[in-house]
Amino acid sequence: MRGLISISTLSLLATLVTAPAQALEFRSVGATPVIMYDAPSVKGGKVYVAPRGMPVEVIFTSGAWSKVRDMAGDLSWVESKDLITRRNLIVRVANAKIRASADDSAALVFSAEKNVLLEMAEPASAGWVKVRHRDGQLGYVKVNEVWGL
Repeated sequence: MRGLISISTLSLLATLVTAPAQALEFRSVGATPVIMYDAPSVKGGKVYVAPRGMPVEVIFTSGAWSKVRDMAGDLSWVESKDLITRRNLIVRVANAKIRASADDSAALVFSAEKNVLLEMAEPASAGWVKVRHRDGQLGYVKVNEVWGL
């Protein structure tokens, strides 16, 4: 019996280790800028102030705090209440072309410079994502030209 338990335990552990990682969640900083900390406490060191709307990748949530990664890959902690579910994206190339449809030959709607914030209007599909500029313009951008997906 002891051998069966060990084999079962090892089998379970192998399944957990080889299972695909859980998809990480993206959020955005809410309506006001927030302080990012080096620890999950207001007594932690202040790392920087994140601007409103900035997308972050939630790595871990512990109580009222979320550990997040920003576009630069830096990790910090933020109060979970300061994050919203609206998905924003940041342009990560020098000049992203936003097109009328998800096609390189589609009409150009507008261009967005590096670090421009765009709202995700629809989930990504086939290498493109539909976005909305703060001025209201809608269009499609290649997923590899933005961060926050």
